[in-house]
Amino acid sequence: MKIGSENHKELFCRSFIESHIEFEPEQLNWPSLDSVALERIRSVPFWKEALSTERNAGAMVSAFAQTVSDPLLQEAIALQAMEETRHSRLIEFVINHYDIKISQPPSPVLPSNIKTAFLDFGFGECLDSFLAFGLFKIARQAKYMPEAIFDIFEQILNEEARHIMFFVNWVTYQQIQEGRRANWLRGVDALWHYCSAFQDKIKAFSGSEEEKQEGFTATAASNFMDNLTPELFLSTCLEENTRRMSVFDQQLLQPRLLPKLAKIALRILRLRPRRQSNPTAQFSEPLN
Repeated sequence: MKIGSENHKELFCRSFIESHIEFEPEQLNWPSLDSVALERIRSVPFWKEALSTERNAGAMVSAFAQTVSDPLLQEAIALQAMEETRHSRLIEFVINHYDIKISQPPSPVLPSNIKTAFLDFGFGECLDSFLAFGLFKIARQAKYMPEAIFDIFEQILNEEARHIMFFVNWVTYQQIQEGRRANWLRGVDALWHYCSAFQDKIKAFSGSEEEKQEGFTATAASNFMDNLTPELFLSTCLEENTRRMSVFDQQLLQPRLLPKLAKIALRILRLRPRRQSNPTAQFSEPLN
């Protein structure tokens, strides 16, 4: 199959549409929580940010879908908008059902350039999902919440994986249709968007105390494990990303840049103890 062809478009759209699962958040089997579990779910720091992100995403993706003239692409993007809106409803239900205290986020405001917003959101979602895959696995292994809660959010993580799979194929298809066929040009474009997404994460760490507490994924990992290291977190993200991406048709594109960057970072982090364990090593190498 030729990437950027009509067959490619048909495959990534049909794969996305046909893998959609119907459910209503309010009708899921929400468990009763004891005092310990209640305290833990209420202390998770990203509920307000998650609710705001999903509300904004639902409104923005829905608006973008209305601008798409291709019927199949329009159907798929409108379906993603519905799923993003359903995510916001699910998070809102969790907040209300378990009496989680948050300040209400502002109402969604549509951006002036809706296609650019969809692009920025798609790359940002790739980054958030990569981190969330690892965070979810760490929290589940630590039995931070009852298994019934993890079972419900497993569906959300599966949908996020579908979203990023659709997005990386859609954006490549669009770029090729617009004449940008060179892989390196598309790679530079992706790197620019990922850098923008990383900057948004940095703002969460450097903002007000409230903003720091409500960072979406990266700031929450230490809640679930006292001895969590960057190496363990990155390696778990990589393992879970590989596992979740493996369920899709192997003819489709998968996110490549973030796993590559994570592997490089992981190799660097794993070198640090060896260098530190040999104090003379830092002086034995040339300074140039």
